Amino acid sequence: MSTVLAFVEHEQGEPAESSLETLTLARELAAGTESTLGAVAFGEEGAGVADHLGAYGVETVHHVTHEGLDGYAPEAWGESVAGLVTELDPEAVVAPGTDRGHEVLTHAAATLDLPMAAGCTEVDPGDDGGYELSRHRWGGSLVEHARLAAPTKLLTAAEHEHPIETAAEPTDPSVEAFEPALPESALAVSLDRLEESDVEGVPLGEARVVVGGGRGVGGPDGYDQLEDLADLLGGAVGASRAAVNEGWRAHDDQIGLTGTKISPDIYIAAGISGAVQHMVGCKGADKILAINTDPEAAIMQKGDYAVVGDLHEVVPELNEAIRAEQ
Repeated sequence: MSTVLAFVEHEQGEPAESSLETLTLARELAAGTESTLGAVAFGEEGAGVADHLGAYGVETVHHVTHEGLDGYAPEAWGESVAGLVTELDPEAVVAPGTDRGHEVLTHAAATLDLPMAAGCTEVDPGDDGGYELSRHRWGGSLVEHARLAAPTKLLTAAEHEHPIETAAEPTDPSVEAFEPALPESALAVSLDRLEESDVEGVPLGEARVVVGGGRGVGGPDGYDQLEDLADLLGGAVGASRAAVNEGWRAHDDQIGLTGTKISPDIYIAAGISGAVQHMVGCKGADKILAINTDPEAAIMQKGDYAVVGDLHEVVPELNEAIRAEQ
């Protein structure tokens, strides 16, 4: 009997919510293809997920062990999943639609020379061996219907689209160690350490007011006036990808397709051109106020309000006006 494998992310053996969502989809696929349900876990405490996964119908936990895999190493993790696929010949491998889930499965797909479908919201195994898929594209701005055909189907489950559900019949999962043969090159990139952010205030994705800065800010010091504006309005500061790439702001501040999706009451975009990837991230805003020297900038056309001017002159004046009213 074939198997469907679910890649499980965990914290000290406690599965992440996104992985439990993934197990819902993986269990449905296992039932639809008459396969068993297995899980793949990494890390020293990876075997501990077995204590939690019996409630979700997992029969076997494949615990990947290797002296070089104490921390996250994207290529090595992908190579390890590929090694499991080669050994087990599973029906499918399903990973969470997280940054890590996408990255690991992409490396596995490249190693195996197989296609990979990301951000799946619905999956129908069908009767001919291929899967009919619905999946998010362009940050959720459209839904694509596609067909995935491969000896082993590799896909990620879109977050928050598959409710966490326990299995009708709980199991008692066994744990099988798997030690991959990894080339030294696969361990060239690995997670060195984790640092807790010392940034306080409203999280970007939850803020009712967001002030964003792009390349037009001119440098990291230019964000001081945007920070002042956000503080005055009780909001948070974000940035475009261009500004993040320049090293002016951390990736956590990035708004866009590959960053945070925001849905504030108002988004004040200063010195941002309005590339489509950025607009995907802020399309949930009720109102957009754009400040730019270029009246033809894309964001000026898409904004509800526009100020044609230098943000270094406009924002300080705006700050003073707000202070005068407080």
